[in-house]
Amino acid sequence: MMSIDLPMGLGMALAQNEAAMHKFESLTDNEKMAIIEQTHSVRSKAEMRALVKRLCDGDKLKAE
Repeated sequence: MMSIDLPMGLGMALAQNEAAMHKFESLTDNEKMAIIEQTHSVRSKAEMRALVKRLCDGDKLKAE
């Protein structure tokens, strides 16, 4: 199992959404890395919250 460093914004957004945090924790390392990769295009707190909400809603979080 690899060590995954969460970007601060993602960690904070997950901390504010318990269901999404549990979902993220259940993902494989590759799935987590794919989500972390998507955070590089996030430009605001609202966009980060929306990304985390999609995770909680069960969306696949594919790049748009």
